[in-house]
Amino acid sequence: MEAASLTPAQESTLALLRRDGDPVVFDRHLIDSLTADFAEAFEHLSSRVEATGGDLFINKTRLTSVLGCEEHHLNGAPFEWNTRNAVGTVSHRSVELITNWRGEITPADVVDEAIARLIESGTGVGPWLAGLGEADLADLRGPCTDAVVKFLETFPPLDRRWAPVVESSLRWPANGPLTLSGKVDLVIGRAVGSESRKVIIDLKTGGVYPNHLDDLRFYALLETLRTGVPPRKVAGFYLDAGRAVPEDVTIEMLRSAMHRTLEGVGRAVELLEGRPPVRRPQSSCRWCPLRDDCEEGREYLAELAERYD
Repeated sequence: MEAASLTPAQESTLALLRRDGDPVVFDRHLIDSLTADFAEAFEHLSSRVEATGGDLFINKTRLTSVLGCEEHHLNGAPFEWNTRNAVGTVSHRSVELITNWRGEITPADVVDEAIARLIESGTGVGPWLAGLGEADLADLRGPCTDAVVKFLETFPPLDRRWAPVVESSLRWPANGPLTLSGKVDLVIGRAVGSESRKVIIDLKTGGVYPNHLDDLRFYALLETLRTGVPPRKVAGFYLDAGRAVPEDVTIEMLRSAMHRTLEGVGRAVELLEGRPPVRRPQSSCRWCPLRDDCEEGREYLAELAERYD
């Protein structure tokens, strides 16, 4: 699409995601050293998991959870689907369809097709969607259609030459008792030789939170472990604000992600081995189902109330 036919928001997004200057090629020795250090520490943790007779699966959500309040990580309320969290899943599935859609795009039709395909899958949110009545489905379609319209208005059209991939799964290692896994909303570009061309993008329907950047750095680390070639950039794309928040991938960023990941995995392994969980008060104490029996959480919330009263 010609630049003249892009909205100002699309032009801004394209400028933020486009490569500036020379091709990005990481020092092979530094990448090999980083991945070797990580693999050595990971193998030690993996052997400890194996010794328990269990297994451990770590994704971005579990990593953030165990690095927060361990009590909530182990004993918080089980996940349940509702309209609020289903909006993100349906919206992402709609964007996935848009990526490969041929012909004119009608946002409401794309959302309906996404809902139908999720129900047909019979997994994840599918059974919950299948049980909704027409009124509840209407409540769901509204914000999902809004998210699709915002995506079309603010994200540049995905040229097939960019090799766009949605819901791209990452996993490392291939097998074993300890596994790191992720699913990226959108990937643009692909590695060519040792040149880093990939941009990893997370689509967000709400506000900006600190852990969003940590999630993206975790994805960058997984991509580096998987292929040996880091992505050149990661970005959160916030549909409500119509803007991308990008970060260039660097060795320092990858090392930070490595240390955070090993710290989180280490804590998860200790809990699996039987260490009592540590309570760490945080902002999520406001809606934590354990707060009535958690003295630390109540004290933390009381301090917050006094501070901002």
